[in-house]
Amino acid sequence: MTAQTRKKIQPTWLGKSLAGGFLGLALAFILMALFAWYGAGGIDARDKVQFNMWMIPLLWLTIFSFTYLFNSSKQAWAVLGSLNIPKFG
Repeated sequence: MTAQTRKKIQPTWLGKSLAGGFLGLALAFILMALFAWYGAGGIDARDKVQFNMWMIPLLWLTIFSFTYLFNSSKQAWAVLGSLNIPKFG
């Protein structure tokens, strides 16, 4: 590929930051809830609540940092929104 045919990542940092902040946090909560219920030991496993509490920020910041790799803020909202919708339904 030449430099002219590559699609540049748009610098729409505000939209990407909001998508990563709101939808990324919701996705982190969803993933930790699924792990809490269906992970090893079920919901009543010893110290699982503490582990989940500490994993949410790590998961959220990972999702948040990857939102800047989307081509546009519209794509970030669409992808993260589509990942959140089935879990809330």
